[in-house]
Amino acid sequence: MLNNIKSGFILCAIILAPCGLLLAAENSAGQGTDNASIVKSQEVGNKICPVTGEKIEDNERVTYEYKGKIYNLCCSGCIEEFKKDPNKYIQKISEEMDSIQSSVEKK
Repeated sequence: MLNNIKSGFILCAIILAPCGLLLAAENSAGQGTDNASIVKSQEVGNKICPVTGEKIEDNERVTYEYKGKIYNLCCSGCIEEFKKDPNKYIQKISEEMDSIQSSVEKK
């Protein structure tokens, strides 16, 4: 009886193992596992908190990642406000970065 159970387990393993390998290969092929397909989040680099308008101190800075970009905020309380309307604050950051770019180009 015990030998029949062992034989059954071995038979199942022999039958199911190739199926598992095929499924694993199919999943990895669809996901693009090479390093080129790994997307890293991009640091935006804003120095002004878009919520409060205050300068962000490096030692107090907090970050929030949204849609593959990392935004700097002055405190953890601003994260919750940012989450309520990200596009509003992203627009403010964009304006800040455009202003910085313009002043650099003038020099």
